[in-house]
Amino acid sequence: MILPLFPLNTVLFPDCVLDLQIFEARYLDMITRCMKQGSGFGVVCLLEGAEAGDGEVRHASVGCEAVVVDFNPQDNGLLGIRVKGTRRFQVKSCEAQRDRLILGDVEYLHEFREEPLSSDEDDLLALLNALAEHPMVAALGMLDGARTQQSLANQLGYLLPFLNGDKLRLLCLDDPRERLDSIQTLLDELQGELFD
Repeated sequence: MILPLFPLNTVLFPDCVLDLQIFEARYLDMITRCMKQGSGFGVVCLLEGAEAGDGEVRHASVGCEAVVVDFNPQDNGLLGIRVKGTRRFQVKSCEAQRDRLILGDVEYLHEFREEPLSSDEDDLLALLNALAEHPMVAALGMLDGARTQQSLANQLGYLLPFLNGDKLRLLCLDDPRERLDSIQTLLDELQGELFD
């Protein structure tokens, strides 16, 4: 599957929402094509280089397909879009076009069957509910209550202030239970750093 790639300084997870302001011609063209065709594009975490400009970039080999769910021309002349993550993918190879848009040959990753939450996840669910009260999180409009391990793991992995490298490792984990365990480990490490 060929997917246009958008390297960004973030890690997008399935069913999570990201607001972007588009100003570069290559990405304006990409978004226009995606909206006309009803297709998505791949958000990949930028590992080296800058989001904008002509320089070389290096991006993660795992990303998340995004679809435009809303758009709004901004007063500053930029195009504001809201995208929602759909499914994870692995980049097999990529090629830059003349306009420097990167096209990736991607393979979608296996998603485990949705499992309902158990009492083991009560603390993590309480954390997500507390995050939902923050105005910036509420503005995303993506939290309608996690009902499965997968949705809880994706939302926490996306919203918590982990380093992008940690978020990438979470995104790469297929098993949502394993992802939740890793999130708990990262939270324990953060708590230890705060109190040391």
